[in-house]
Amino acid sequence: MVNERLRRAMHRGGLDMQSLATAADVSMKSVERWLSGSVPYPRTRYRVAAVLKEDESYLWPEAVNGASLAGAEVVATYPRRSDVPRHLWTELLRSSERDIDLLAFAGLFLTEEHPDWIPTLAAKAEQGARVRILLGDPNGAQLAARDTEYRIGGGVAGRVAAVKAYYEQQMPDQVEIRFHDTPLYNSIYRFDDEMMVNTHVYGVLAAYTPTLHLRRIDGAYFNTYVESYERVWASARPAESLAEST
Repeated sequence: MVNERLRRAMHRGGLDMQSLATAADVSMKSVERWLSGSVPYPRTRYRVAAVLKEDESYLWPEAVNGASLAGAEVVATYPRRSDVPRHLWTELLRSSERDIDLLAFAGLFLTEEHPDWIPTLAAKAEQGARVRILLGDPNGAQLAARDTEYRIGGGVAGRVAAVKAYYEQQMPDQVEIRFHDTPLYNSIYRFDDEMMVNTHVYGVLAAYTPTLHLRRIDGAYFNTYVESYERVWASARPAESLAEST
């Protein structure tokens, strides 16, 4: 069975089998065996993980005590979304190859604060990644409730309109955008096996609420949010033009 995590980590680091073998001081045959599913000795695991800048429990979860895996999925926590390193959002996007899923009411900060966000997202879709975007339904009860909560007189719907316009103008046809009308307990931003979860707190703007950086290992945290995303996606409706939705 191919170790896909190791393969993708090598790809992200720009390393082929020979260069990883050299950096880890092993034979290329050893790297071939690792990619085929064998597990290195502990000292070698640590050395390879350091070279690839990954956690060894991510590269070889079966070699680590299962009781410790759940906590290992939490890469970092931030007291506010605004504390997340600015470069991290686009770095996670650039490293994605398969699944890019966004769930928010608007998520305007991504399109307005990160100039590379939309062109990079469009390029990922054109390269074959599945891109799905869930935005708050401008005619839904949940968006109206959030607007009342923030006391900004229709401002949340305005943000949705702005974000949707940004995406529609520059995204290829294969990008799917839907409107959801569900209580938003968390905004979810998935990038393959990594995820940012922005928790929500009543009366406080999302930029000032805690955010988790997760990396799927055994799925103890990660899979819960994937399931939540899929449930919202299944209940959402296609995002027609805002003129048609009013």
